Amino acid sequence: MSFAAIILALVTLQRLGELVLARHNTVKLLARGAIEVGARHYPLLVSVHAAWLTALWIWGRDQTVDLAALAGLVALQGVRLWILATLKSRWTTRIIVLSGEPLVVSGPYRYFSHPNYVVVAGEIALLPLALHLPVIALVFTALNAVVLWIRIRAEARALAAVRGQPARAAS
Repeated sequence: MSFAAIILALVTLQRLGELVLARHNTVKLLARGAIEVGARHYPLLVSVHAAWLTALWIWGRDQTVDLAALAGLVALQGVRLWILATLKSRWTTRIIVLSGEPLVVSGPYRYFSHPNYVVVAGEIALLPLALHLPVIALVFTALNAVVLWIRIRAEARALAAVRGQPARAAS
C-alpha cells in the first residue's frame, strides 16, 4: 500500500467517523427540540465531498506525496479538533438550530464566523495538492465554494429567524 493510499484511507476513515458523530449529535439536538434548516442542499454537500474523495482515490492513491502540502493538511486537523472541542455536542454536518441557545463565540469562533468551513476549504485544496493533483484541487475548491455560498446563506437566514432579526447577507 502506498503512502498516498494510507493518507486517503485515514482521511476516509476520519470522514466516516465524523458522519457517525454528526448523526449522533443531530439526533440528540433534534430530541431537544432543535430544527434542521437548509436540508435541501445537504445532498449536494455530501455529493461534492463524496466525489472529491472518489476522485482522490481514483487518481491519487499511487501518487507521491508533497510533504509541505501534507504538513498544511495535518495542521488543519489541529484546528478541526479545536472546533470539535469547542462545539462538543453541537457539532454536526447539518444546519441544526436550537432556539434559546446562544451562538458559540469561544475557541476558533472568536476569530472566524465559520472556522469549520475554512478548514474544509483548506482540506479540499491541500489534499489533492499533496497528491500532485492541482486540477482536482481547483475543480473541487470551486464546487465547494458554490456549496458554501448556498450553505452560509441558509445558516444566516436560520440564525436571523431564531433571533427575530431580518436576514442579512453572510460575509
